[in-house]
Amino acid sequence: MTTLDLSPVSMTPVAEPRSRFRDLVGSEWLKLWSLRSTGWSLLLAALAVVAFNFGTAWDHYRYWLQYDAASRAEFVANDMALWDAFTYNAALVLILASASMGAVAVVGEYGSGLIRTTFTAVPARGALMAAKVLVVTVVQALFGAVVAGASFWSTQAMLSARDVGLPLTHPGAARIVVASALLAPVCAVVGMAVGALLRRSAVSIVGSFVLLLLLPAVLTDRRHLTAVLAHATPLHAWQRLADAGPPGGKLFPWTAGGAWLVFALWALGGAVVTVLAVRGRDQ
Repeated sequence: MTTLDLSPVSMTPVAEPRSRFRDLVGSEWLKLWSLRSTGWSLLLAALAVVAFNFGTAWDHYRYWLQYDAASRAEFVANDMALWDAFTYNAALVLILASASMGAVAVVGEYGSGLIRTTFTAVPARGALMAAKVLVVTVVQALFGAVVAGASFWSTQAMLSARDVGLPLTHPGAARIVVASALLAPVCAVVGMAVGALLRRSAVSIVGSFVLLLLLPAVLTDRRHLTAVLAHATPLHAWQRLADAGPPGGKLFPWTAGGAWLVFALWALGGAVVTVLAVRGRDQ
């Protein structure tokens, strides 16, 4: 009889290739658009924001002939047509919608338990969340650009029927459009940071509401401390950039450059918190 050779065979371990960042971006892009709620949420939010702005312009168009000569002259002299390009109420809707979508982009995987599978497949959690932040930022930037552009075009076209509409080249017009467009990705990234910290859909949406809407609403600009704190919020930064008039007339005026800096710091801070909050935590 012959004996079988049962000596162990040496196996050379095969190292799995590390996920490239562009692969992670592609995966997060597919993951985001695989949800039906993504497209519908963006569409409904866009319609709501544009409707708020268009409704204000329509009101001025409809009752224009009932205004006296002094009111019409004041409307033209103060460039009040730009106030209709993107209204305060529309900004509130945009902030809530973008922050909510940003939060859901993070907490959705935690709610379904998919986050454990995701982190098992991609141990590089920081790179994965950075890819998610990039995808959400790009989508929200495009969303903000479409909404701000459509709002400006529709409102000024309506007011042009009364010969009071303003072009995009008018001083301050482009700044309003750009600031309104960037408000969406800034708030979306902040919503992602809140979602990464709280990890519950309802709680994260409420937390984003408190941080981005309720807190700025209670901060008054009548005292120096509260004015400084208010200026450090995205809502007040947008108001400063969307103000077509001169910065004077306020107790504590501030510059447009400071408002742009607030936008940048909130976006950067939100991205950093989102990336760092996932380390060592699956649930």
